[in-house]
Amino acid sequence: MAYKRIFGIVLDSVGIGAAPDAEKYGDVGSDTLGHIGAAFAGDWSLPNLQRLGLGNIRTDNPIPGVSPIAEPMGYFGRMQENSAGKDSMDGHWEMMGLPVETELATYPEGFPDDLITKLAEFSKHPILVNKPYSGTDVIRDYGDEAVAQKALIVYTSGDSVLQIAAHESVIPVEELYRICEYARSLVNEAPNLIGRVIARPFIGLDAESYTRTSNRHDFTLKPTGVTDLNRLTDAGVKVIGIGKINDIFSGEGITEGYHTESNMDGMDHVDQALEQAFTGFCFTNLVDFDAMYGHRRDPIGMGNALMAFDQRLGHVLDALKPDDLLIMTADHGNDPGFKGTDHTRELVPLLAYSPSMQHGETLDLRTTFSDFGQTILENFNVPAGPFGKSFLTAINQEN
Repeated sequence: MAYKRIFGIVLDSVGIGAAPDAEKYGDVGSDTLGHIGAAFAGDWSLPNLQRLGLGNIRTDNPIPGVSPIAEPMGYFGRMQENSAGKDSMDGHWEMMGLPVETELATYPEGFPDDLITKLAEFSKHPILVNKPYSGTDVIRDYGDEAVAQKALIVYTSGDSVLQIAAHESVIPVEELYRICEYARSLVNEAPNLIGRVIARPFIGLDAESYTRTSNRHDFTLKPTGVTDLNRLTDAGVKVIGIGKINDIFSGEGITEGYHTESNMDGMDHVDQALEQAFTGFCFTNLVDFDAMYGHRRDPIGMGNALMAFDQRLGHVLDALKPDDLLIMTADHGNDPGFKGTDHTRELVPLLAYSPSMQHGETLDLRTTFSDFGQTILENFNVPAGPFGKSFLTAINQEN
């Protein structure tokens, strides 16, 4: 059957075990869901994800507290990333048929002097830090100095990102955005080809109270080719982007885009989309798992956030119509029980469900994230892109 509406939800950073090429990234042993379950000693509950088949994805090494069940409602499997990086942009682009085949620039020693000089001259603000740093630690350690000097905090991570933090009372959000837009113009070509420039506004009175705000904005490299979102909209299919989807694709291939302030705000937008009578694809990213807990290496916080999502998922399942399809996955790992503070190279879970399904079965290991986008294209009778293989026929068996 063809589905009228497809709802795609990306649980940002919720990986399900080290990928076969994890050694290349220093991520052997990473396991986001496994380590969260271990932190709870198995004493946590994801009943809606479990009944869709989350626990059935890997029966050889079960997720603590999320056991396999006899008759999952949904189809379940894993996907393996082919892109050269493990950033959100890489993962999302590959999902939509555009694997990132060339490694983007990273800066373990900080950004080059000429780039920092240009930023300082354009912004007319001093630049602090310029090295890899945890986003929460950097405002704690340098926030007072940034406020006193009216300075920008420029830092990076293991990913291809240039992040700029500033106190909202010193450098207003719109000014920070303008500076980030300029920074974006500097890093669109090799050797400084960077995936994302991220504005990181923060507030607070001192080092103990500095907090990043929801005014974060990602200035992403524009897609370097046609994505499945372009293919859909060019064919007249409506595409709704919720969360940082609009930023990741620079607005390209998106009919309607909605900024969100949290996972729960994102789910509010999903609920609103469920109430709309439309034909098309609603694509949502829930970033709190990554930004609030993964990078901060907080397995309990990340587990609690997953349980809160699972409760909201129950409403989604109740609201789905027989001709709706829900697909859930992740864009990479960010194991809160692992070393460092960066993303982890992991396989990601894949869950597909429609009320029209009689039962679920395994989708096994999909060898590229692009299978997600190909499935959506086939459903809406849009010509396939060059990467990936649709699993539409597999989930329609006996349905």
